[in-house]
Amino acid sequence: MSDRSSTSNRAHRILVLGGARSGKSAFAEVLAAEGGPVRYIATAIPDPADLDFAERIARHRDRRPADWIVLESADPATVLTAAPPAGTTLIDDIGTWLTARIDAREAWDAPRGTIAPDTDALVAAVTAYPGRLVIVTPEVGMGVIPATRSGRLFRDEIGTLNQRLAQTCDEAFLIVAGLPLRLK
Repeated sequence: MSDRSSTSNRAHRILVLGGARSGKSAFAEVLAAEGGPVRYIATAIPDPADLDFAERIARHRDRRPADWIVLESADPATVLTAAPPAGTTLIDDIGTWLTARIDAREAWDAPRGTIAPDTDALVAAVTAYPGRLVIVTPEVGMGVIPATRSGRLFRDEIGTLNQRLAQTCDEAFLIVAGLPLRLK
């Protein structure tokens, strides 16, 4: 229905949502590259024992152009409060950032809202960011209800955070089977 060529040059905050293996990161990388130099905020915190996740990270690294500035395991709220570079900042992805924040606060069994200071800081940083920004985030609430409390916690927290980010972003896309659908 829509494609990246119709992305407004004036839009400076773009949210890209999608499920696992939907093509959301690849789509966001193309959008980012269209805006000049790219600063890439990779939010994943690798676990050396998780070989599958290490392979996923390696595929992302291999796909990135050599001239991109990459900040690994970075906190996007902290990075966004610094002066923006020329070009585009790409955050990939909010789901791994959220997982790391829940881990850091040991909040998997804590009452809901324990990570609110982190999500509030992220939304405030995105809202105030004056540069061009592309944000990748998983859309996870469209399927089976998770059987575990931690699964439900993640689904609920990412759903609420995605809504907040979508409100502050100028554009939003849902990626399904590699195809972008403009939401806003």
